[in-house]
Amino acid sequence: MSTDLSQIGWNERLAAAFAPHGAEGLVPGRVILEHTHIYRVLTAEEEMLARVSGRLRHRAGARADFPAVGDWVAIEPATRGGDARILAVLPRQSRFSRRAAGDPTEEQIVAANIDTVFLVAGLDGDFNPRRIERYLLVATASGASPVIVLNKADLAADPAAFTREVQALAGSLPVHTMSCRVPESLDVLRQYLGPGQTGALLGSSGVGKSTIVNRLIGRDLLRTQDVRASDHRGRHTSTARQLVQLPGSGVLIDTPGMRELQLWESGEARPGTFEDIEALAGQCRFRDCRHRQEPGCAVRAAIVSGALLAGRLESYHKLQEEQAHQTRQLDQRAQIDDRRRSKSAAKALQKRLNGKDRL
Repeated sequence: MSTDLSQIGWNERLAAAFAPHGAEGLVPGRVILEHTHIYRVLTAEEEMLARVSGRLRHRAGARADFPAVGDWVAIEPATRGGDARILAVLPRQSRFSRRAAGDPTEEQIVAANIDTVFLVAGLDGDFNPRRIERYLLVATASGASPVIVLNKADLAADPAAFTREVQALAGSLPVHTMSCRVPESLDVLRQYLGPGQTGALLGSSGVGKSTIVNRLIGRDLLRTQDVRASDHRGRHTSTARQLVQLPGSGVLIDTPGMRELQLWESGEARPGTFEDIEALAGQCRFRDCRHRQEPGCAVRAAIVSGALLAGRLESYHKLQEEQAHQTRQLDQRAQIDDRRRSKSAAKALQKRLNGKDRL
């Protein structure tokens, strides 16, 4: 069955980037599922399995250079019953990344080329506003538009109170409260998922991401499980990132739950992550106020008056410290890589010089 690629995100920018590959006889496709060393890719003509070519593998300098779910790629179709080959990854418009487990200097791309990031939290015993702040910090750096989704409103005695609390930390960003037990409450999400639009659901295990996908497509495509009654934690129903087409509209990427989101992007928090603190900071006596013990700090004054919660500032400081630590680690890694490249270049030069001497 043929697919209109414009319905799943193909546009003029991608067409221009793909043109040189098209001249080589390759075809465009979008990665919809990532297995170990093999990808499921949707093209205009068919859905196929593909592997990374040796040329792309050789050129890849880091894990982030390999395809991820949501990526657009240039493919050499399969011949004689083999798998297709991915020869190139087209430039990404956006990407939601985290620090890879076990390696503080390695980036893992969770989803690529997304227009809207749905940050999903459950209004049950595992609700954690500090976790939402962490997701917001990464989402605002992704290049996509963050939207906060508060699911399981049927389990909350006062859902409106949760909504007000989250809206206070989200600032001007949209916050939607819903319940998968009331399917029509999810209709508000469809405004972000028109033809050609890509959304991605991110959040901890058990918040209902896969159930949201099933409700939006109108059938139980993805497997789901109930959370543990003892601690309201999920059981990692989704084990792989997967891109799903929505009937008559765009696409949605479901992702496995993340117990902890390790920051990848370094530098200052993006505007909008802590709008309330940023607004107060403009009233501090000193422009470089760190909002700790400095005199004339408007942020700390807001805590004393009750206008700002102390936990909000604690989270702000913690995330800033984590970002600074990540920056130092990346700088150290860059220095090590520079020394390694210099050493390799020196050895290669010496080898050439020795060869000339023998002549």
